[in-house]
Amino acid sequence: MGGGHIGGPGATSPSQRHTDFPLRVLVLSEMVGAIIGRQGATIRTITQQTRARVDVHRKDNAGSLEKAITVYGNPENCTNACKRILEVMQEEADNTNKGEVPLKILAHNNLIGRIIGKAGTTIKKIMDDTSTKITVSSINDINSFNLERIITIKGSIEDIAMAENMISARLRSSYESDLQAFAPQSAMFPGLHPMAMMSTVGFGLPRGSGAGGTTTGAGMGMYGSSPTSYPPLYPTPMPAQQGYHGSEAAEESAYLYIPNSAVGAIIGTKGSHIRNIIRFSGASVKIAPLEDEGRPTEQAERKVTIVGSPEAQWKAQFLIFEKLREEGYGVGVEDVRLTVEIVVPSSQVGRIIGKGGQNVRDLQRQTGSVIKLPQQGTTTSEDTTVHIVGPFFSVQSAQRRIRAIIQMSAPSSIGAASTGRPSRGPLMPRMHQ
Repeated sequence: MGGGHIGGPGATSPSQRHTDFPLRVLVLSEMVGAIIGRQGATIRTITQQTRARVDVHRKDNAGSLEKAITVYGNPENCTNACKRILEVMQEEADNTNKGEVPLKILAHNNLIGRIIGKAGTTIKKIMDDTSTKITVSSINDINSFNLERIITIKGSIEDIAMAENMISARLRSSYESDLQAFAPQSAMFPGLHPMAMMSTVGFGLPRGSGAGGTTTGAGMGMYGSSPTSYPPLYPTPMPAQQGYHGSEAAEESAYLYIPNSAVGAIIGTKGSHIRNIIRFSGASVKIAPLEDEGRPTEQAERKVTIVGSPEAQWKAQFLIFEKLREEGYGVGVEDVRLTVEIVVPSSQVGRIIGKGGQNVRDLQRQTGSVIKLPQQGTTTSEDTTVHIVGPFFSVQSAQRRIRAIIQMSAPSSIGAASTGRPSRGPLMPRMHQ
């Protein structure tokens, strides 16, 4: 996670951790040394006394003024650990004449409205009950790669700890109700934790774009219509996460085709945008060079190879679709439509097509994407390329369902499906706008 972490005796195991809703706080980088202590002594004492697990993300965002700390554990333990961290920071501030130390809680944008309440009633009541002053950072400060809002609490350490406990309880219950509301959608995306879906819902996508052509897509529209409400993964958006079911999540390969004219936007100034995509998603993302460099070319598209877990695929592909949408590659009210290719074992093609093409017709109807693959028996190689065309949620749903079909029917073929080699067969026209 880009920093040290120390688990107390009551800390959760990695397999349990994705079910927790941790406390995330932002501290001044200059305070990190005091929080960790000499040879980790201070942070070790905090974890032992509070039975919470504390992750200090000190290697992330090198050179930044502030660093994130994530605290895992039950609510009481998280609050106690937070209180101890505040005490350490206040002591450090006193020694350096820095004055009062506020607590800065990082919170998912989609949960902020429920902290503030209608006309600010909820946050005002918390302030009144705890004798604290609480402010929330502007929605304008977030974007695709700066994903959380900051709740700043000022007051005495006792009062701040009380306010944190009340805010965290509300964040936790709001998150759990969101997760529950999202659960029915997971049937559209087998093999993917609902939290990964929640990681992209509501970020400026036109209402009506989505899986199956429904007006809400994969739960779209649940969270209000703010164009900048791109949530991170609710519990912890650290980029090194390797999936929600443990780090053993199988790597998959997918090939996304983007207009040649959009390559510069995806790469960004000096590679900044593609680096952010890689960092946030945890996937490997590589754009193929022009096929015929040095001479004028009619090549309309470039192949992007994405390798990573299901969750990494979701995030990387979303960010590419989203960038193209921002750059105006959708047509009118139509969302951006791209081709994604995945490679499946040729032995499974018949199962995907179904009797008389019934399965593939059902897949197209249910996901809203166009799916093309050769007739069964027409390919002689071990692998077959499946072409999927549509907007983001449609192609994601199709990918997940096709991979689930393969996984259920041929466990021994999973590796071939997820690490497939590029096809040398003829490719269809890939941009349908």
